[in-house]
Amino acid sequence: MKTIFKNGNVIDGTGSEGRIADVVVDDGRIVAIGQIEAGVNEQVIDATGKIICPGFIDTHTHSDLSAIINPALSAKIRQGITTELLGQDGVALAPLPEEYIPAWRKNIAGLDGDTDKIDWKYKNTDGYLNLLASRHPATNLAYLVPHGNVRMEAMGLDGRPSTREDVAKMCEVLERELKAGAFGLSTGLIYMPCAFGDTAEMIELCKVTAKYNGIFVVHQRSEADDIINSTQELIDIAKATGVWLHISHMKVCGKKNWGLIDQMLGMLEQAQEEGIRISFDQYPYVAGSTMLGVILPPWVHSGGTDKLLERLASPELRAKMIEDIQQGIPGWDNFIDFAGLDQIFVTSVKTAKNQDAVGLNLVQLGELRGKDPYNATFDLLYEEENAVGMVDFYGTEEHVIKFLCRPEQNVCTDGLMGAGKPHPRVFGAFPRVLGKYVREEGCLSWEAAIRKMTGKPAEVLGLQDRGLLKVGYAADIVMFDPNTIADRGTFVEPNQYPQGIEIVMVNGRIALINGTESYACSGTVIRKQY
Repeated sequence: MKTIFKNGNVIDGTGSEGRIADVVVDDGRIVAIGQIEAGVNEQVIDATGKIICPGFIDTHTHSDLSAIINPALSAKIRQGITTELLGQDGVALAPLPEEYIPAWRKNIAGLDGDTDKIDWKYKNTDGYLNLLASRHPATNLAYLVPHGNVRMEAMGLDGRPSTREDVAKMCEVLERELKAGAFGLSTGLIYMPCAFGDTAEMIELCKVTAKYNGIFVVHQRSEADDIINSTQELIDIAKATGVWLHISHMKVCGKKNWGLIDQMLGMLEQAQEEGIRISFDQYPYVAGSTMLGVILPPWVHSGGTDKLLERLASPELRAKMIEDIQQGIPGWDNFIDFAGLDQIFVTSVKTAKNQDAVGLNLVQLGELRGKDPYNATFDLLYEEENAVGMVDFYGTEEHVIKFLCRPEQNVCTDGLMGAGKPHPRVFGAFPRVLGKYVREEGCLSWEAAIRKMTGKPAEVLGLQDRGLLKVGYAADIVMFDPNTIADRGTFVEPNQYPQGIEIVMVNGRIALINGTESYACSGTVIRKQY
């Protein structure tokens, strides 16, 4: 049956001005846009006063495990997201050699969660993507090859520099995984074991990525004190390899570093003038979210989570950890230094024993446990086997707007899909841009904002038939009310769906209508064709 959206303000994702028109969908594709007469047995949706646009593309998401165990992906569908890019931060689900399954599950639990409800023996990207497809996800899913997984397969989890032989093996693994349909390489240069890789290692891996016209998606080595050197490292990698550089969740952390923003952006502008392709994504909030274990110095992570737990059990090594946190380590992003103990909040734990810690900052955690905040936090990480999520406050609204308006920017959630009280971006990043920064504050036009959610990220990924309302393209469509669209979640009560999104269609099937999910689960796993 054909579906016709009638008389909506069609904003097509190109940045062009919207126009009143009809959009016709048939057999999963857009077949006409214009003034169309409805025929017999056609579903007609009155879009008068509403905006019709392409489905939103989330270029930084952590639905890697959620898409398997809860493929409805309600938090994404309800904010209009129809395509997600998995495999972020260099630490994700595949490749995963069987001998590393127990250790790796602990390593990623703080980002992606953990479960005994799946068969973890999928081995590689091809096996993982097949597993995703078998679950019939609600959104379309694409994948990046994670640097940490590649490094683990090639040389284990030890915190040591790679040898020439190690790098050659990593390149072989990366090429195999790219050929399985991944869209590029990701790394998180603050996460283990990625952080142990040097610039030379990344250059060799990015040469392989560029060979396959993939993108290099990177949580850079520093988003705080050393951000200038960190940014230069990325530019050097891109210049040496020709890879498309995409910087994850752009930000500058900590008041003492805010003055570096213009210098850093100037570096990116100069690099682009020299022909380097650069883009970045951003979630529209002044706080971030990740694994609480990142507060620990890098040496604590060497060898994986089991070694980390052994070190946390040592009073002598705990004293060394506190000393390193208070004194700092050159080149290390020290979250406690740039955010503060009172601005880091626990968002999730895996056991019932420590549920009372959820929602507390680290000072409050110490008070609750009757200990100093450092040891209270170390106890929590030890008891939860490092599977603890957190939110950290680092920036200002002025900076959010500055990055949001940059031509390199597209929107993302970076949503950690765990239980507890996650960052509200999980539920509302895209509606927040439209409601707060377009309608209320006028920072962007509807057309510019929607481009940053649709056509722009499609260009970054190289998607051939998504991201635009165009005849022949996949029918990933969102209809929303421009007068009411808004996020509703807060940092105190984040688990709230947004308002104003009226219809979400994925591959021609309605996934959400008037606030009710249809559970069509009509997403697909998108493999890049080489």
